[in-house]
Amino acid sequence: MTAPPAVRRSATWWVGVAIFLVACNLRPAVVAVSPLLEQIRAAAGLSATAAGVLTALPVLCFGLLAPFAPRLARRFGIERSLLAALVILCAGFALRLIASPVALFAGTVLVGGAIAIGNVLLPGLIKRDFAHRAGLMTGLYTMAISAGGALAAGVTVPVARAAGLDWRGALGLWGLFAAAALLVWLTQLRRDDHRITTGGSATGLWRDPLAWQVTVFMGLQSLSFYAAVAWLPTLFVERGADPSTAGWMLALASFVGIASSLLTPMLADRMRRQSGLVLAVTAVTAAGLVGVITVPGAEWVSMAVLGLGQGAAISVALTLIVLRAPDGAHASQLSGMAQSVGYVVAAAGPFAVGALHDLTGAWTVPLVVLALLLVPQGAVGAAAGRDRLVGRQQADGAGTGQLEN
Repeated sequence: MTAPPAVRRSATWWVGVAIFLVACNLRPAVVAVSPLLEQIRAAAGLSATAAGVLTALPVLCFGLLAPFAPRLARRFGIERSLLAALVILCAGFALRLIASPVALFAGTVLVGGAIAIGNVLLPGLIKRDFAHRAGLMTGLYTMAISAGGALAAGVTVPVARAAGLDWRGALGLWGLFAAAALLVWLTQLRRDDHRITTGGSATGLWRDPLAWQVTVFMGLQSLSFYAAVAWLPTLFVERGADPSTAGWMLALASFVGIASSLLTPMLADRMRRQSGLVLAVTAVTAAGLVGVITVPGAEWVSMAVLGLGQGAAISVALTLIVLRAPDGAHASQLSGMAQSVGYVVAAAGPFAVGALHDLTGAWTVPLVVLALLLVPQGAVGAAAGRDRLVGRQQADGAGTGQLEN
């Protein structure tokens, strides 16, 4: 017997809430480290390079472990695989409470692996359950990611101080947030049908220039984001800011990014070509980063502009994965390729910035390098924004890559 429409709407609403809450947990475990990085370095005796490795590890896990997520979903179902990811995430938070550098790095690997599963499977779940609201749900999904990062950047230090916690306790608090998501997600297990709308491996796209353009854009914009998240608070502290203030500057960027990450997918969905949008987003990101480099004292303004650009950039990257795919199978293949390769590229960002700082003793060279990388980001993104589809020859005369409702 078919459930009444009101029941189906209620169930769909609850699925959306659960997805949103899980998405909110995809960044705090990573972003919360940044405002505390100087305390972590002092307590654990880490060099800037070692701290760069610490901040790069989760992003590297995003890339290296992304290909395994669809296999888990095909074997156990999306809902059970996401539940396992939340359990691993909570375990990673718990492990980082142990007073040992080894535990710190091991826990970081666990949270990175858990988030990698969520990164890949949540878009697949959205495509499966919200096929007719893909643009809206992609916007809400990326907004949730930005919101989680914003909260982690802004409240970690103040809450820890108010509670009298050290950096381990401050990071551990976000484990409670993950545990709450786990409890809510338990209600989804009864609807798990062990299906995931994915194709096979992404090998069919490795020779597709358009697939590589989408992938490289994904990697470069992620590199810029994670390098900025990892080191800009430290830069602001060295300029004289309080760690709490530095964290709120990073939070401002994330909060501004919430709006752009929600609106950009819906705007992109209404365009045949997204090349101009990509160039505009990249230009805004460049303006914010150049402001951080050249206008000390105006960090609040520069971070707001940077957040606007970076929030829009990740939304464009995720939306291009959908728009450039002719069907669900290609969309899942392109998502796996873009996230696995893209996040491995992105992992170089925090490490390289830390290493360049150690080498030069200043922040100017690393930040200038980040700014210069926006040039190829804009170029490859503009190419990916053209009205074409992966897996098809241009001569086929394939239609628009817009989302179909």
